Amino acid sequence: MNHTLTSIRSKASHLTAAFILLLFVINISAADVSDYQKRIDYVRSEIEVLLGNIALSETGDEVEEPDAEAFAHLRELIPATETIDTPNGPVETYNQWLLDGAIAAEKETDMARRAQILTELNERLAAISVKLDDLQTVAAAERSKDEDKRKLAEILNRPEYQKPVEKAENPAGDWIKRLLEWIASWFPKFNPSGSGFSGFAGLGNIVFWVLIAGIILGLGFLVYKLAPLLIPRFRRRDKKEKKDRVILGEKIGEDQTAEDLFGEAERLAREGDLRGAIRKGYIALLCEMSDRKLIGLARHKTNRDYLRDVHNRRDVYTQMNGLTGAFERHWYGFKDVERTDWDDFHEHYRETVRTL
Repeated sequence: MNHTLTSIRSKASHLTAAFILLLFVINISAADVSDYQKRIDYVRSEIEVLLGNIALSETGDEVEEPDAEAFAHLRELIPATETIDTPNGPVETYNQWLLDGAIAAEKETDMARRAQILTELNERLAAISVKLDDLQTVAAAERSKDEDKRKLAEILNRPEYQKPVEKAENPAGDWIKRLLEWIASWFPKFNPSGSGFSGFAGLGNIVFWVLIAGIILGLGFLVYKLAPLLIPRFRRRDKKEKKDRVILGEKIGEDQTAEDLFGEAERLAREGDLRGAIRKGYIALLCEMSDRKLIGLARHKTNRDYLRDVHNRRDVYTQMNGLTGAFERHWYGFKDVERTDWDDFHEHYRETVRTL
């Protein structure tokens, strides 16, 4: 049954890649970000077919799509250079690294080395796909904002909105007015009857309002100084906002710890998803190392990038290299994961965390 499903999936991927290639040939002069990302994703699917062929060759099973055809599709989908239309104007892409990597993988006779080359290509393409997602999300948001502004301007330009609008009542202004009247009641009324006193009356009014303003400013300053001491919630607190982290394309919540992630891996193992358990366990390892300031997380980084981050720490590098190799074999190799594989990964993970 699994063999039949693999055959169907492989043929569907083959036909889809051919269809995308046909559209690309027809519209080669008008490639946009969406079209480029689709072809990136289909190249990744061809790489997964090649990785699957390696796994099938290990078990002696027959492959559904020959390696030569898969490598040919990979080279046809992405040219060495290409101009892509983006919201910020045309951008010239350089994809020779992909073609060089495909050639190197096709010539490689050592299947383990071929799998490593293909895995590195797949991870780099995954990082590119994530960045293209971000670019399209930002462009869509900007288009939405521009459309909202245009609609709002049309509404405000209608005749019914050109009439003067009466001022709404301002509770804060009324409160200030009553406060001023209350303070004014503290002072005696000065209503000079003679015309000779008009100048003194004007000066008295000025002094009166200056005095009122000084009292208000003094009260405000006093409240500003005393409020943090009397009411704890008004005290200044420096807060550093946490953000969700992205590790190997998987979003990790700000409150999730490495132990939480490894607990999820153990749950997956109990449910029989040993391949998913090893991936989740490896992500837990990267989270643990990030918390210990051994590596820096970035959504575009691959597992090999993280391994290179600790190459100067030989003790850490040795431990992490073993877990990285296990992750690559069982996640990208499409080889059936045995219970002993998970038990070895589990023990090695715990030993590595103790070493850290």
